[in-house]
Amino acid sequence: MMKLILDSQFQKLIEQGRATSAAQLEGADEPDHMPVVKFFTPDANCAWLISELDPDDPDLAFGLCDLGFGCPELGSVRISEIESVRGAFGLPVERDRHFVADRSLSAYADLARANGRIVA
Repeated sequence: MMKLILDSQFQKLIEQGRATSAAQLEGADEPDHMPVVKFFTPDANCAWLISELDPDDPDLAFGLCDLGFGCPELGSVRISEIESVRGAFGLPVERDRHFVADRSLSAYADLARANGRIVA
């Protein structure tokens, strides 16, 4: 089974999570991070763009979540929950090995709302 998050991605996700936590503690605007990783179901219409992990609970991620119902939204999700998702033919979630972010998470969210799905 494919490892969903590579070590280098994990480090970047934690780093971005720390930056968000620091901004919250300081009462500053939270950074609008670039997504680090994209997950998808090969046999369903689900996709996730993950931009950070909670440094105190690395199973808790933040990103753009699209469960295939036409209403993608920003929010928190557990990596363990994503790992447990299976599509119509029982296939597990995969990491998009070719994904490279070219815009911020909020820009992806705006584009997803306009299209009813994640476009990445």
